[in-house]
Amino acid sequence: MSHVQTAASDPSLPRANRVIAIPDFRLEERLTPEHVDFFETYGFIRFRRFATRDAAAALYAAFNALTADLVARDTSVINGVPLIKGRRDDGTAFYGRVPFVSLQREEFRSFLGDPRFQAIIDDLAPGSRIGHDERDGLVVNCFRNHAGAKYKNLGWHTDSLRDLAYFEKPRRYLNVGFSLTDSPTRVGGLRLLPCTHNQSIASMLTTKTHFFDMTPDPNELAITTEAGDLTLHDGRLWHRTALAQVTGDASERCVMYLPIMDGPLKRKTAASATPAYFHLKKLLGY
Repeated sequence: MSHVQTAASDPSLPRANRVIAIPDFRLEERLTPEHVDFFETYGFIRFRRFATRDAAAALYAAFNALTADLVARDTSVINGVPLIKGRRDDGTAFYGRVPFVSLQREEFRSFLGDPRFQAIIDDLAPGSRIGHDERDGLVVNCFRNHAGAKYKNLGWHTDSLRDLAYFEKPRRYLNVGFSLTDSPTRVGGLRLLPCTHNQSIASMLTTKTHFFDMTPDPNELAITTEAGDLTLHDGRLWHRTALAQVTGDASERCVMYLPIMDGPLKRKTAASATPAYFHLKKLLGY
């Protein structure tokens, strides 16, 4: 089935948004054949109102409580994974990226118990699991655009390339993001190149310079969300996080990403070493 349209409703949006229609899919108990077809064709899918705005707001409040505690304890690393710390315009500290959130706040662990997450795994990544204590665990990213923020945007990359840092062959990586706050185009957000999940390993390595290339691509697709929406994208897909067009508190975009894992179980603990690719990120100022 086709999901392509040719009407250009908003010329200010990237070209891909004027070619590919992003349906307002809803996820009930499990994915439908249409959902699977769309995901396999384009490498991503968005589900509107996966949870209520109140549920998203409650998780956002829990995250803010967690970060306040982490700031008070001046935490810099959790289970070998560095946190990205910044300062707001008023001088107060905050974290732009926090790993293993579901190990620290029961609200998040309970939310991941929603049976629809298991349905997503069964339909798109059979044999996988939610890895609360693997890789980076449940990650919450809080992007802000102002002078004291270190995590403002993120250059082009493919998540599957991280497998190489663990001396593993790049494989399909299911990236599941839940929006804690609204993400219209003015606050930046997810940009992706549809269908690139079918690229070769050579293309994955050479098409763009991972993380350093932040240049908008004329074929990129802007994925807008509201608090409570859920997005899925294949980790082999080229994607980036765009810089917000506004600054300060108005630029904040908060989203959590589920750790969908397969292969051997490799738990992280307080004694775990920091993976090599985090040292590379220091070159980007994170």
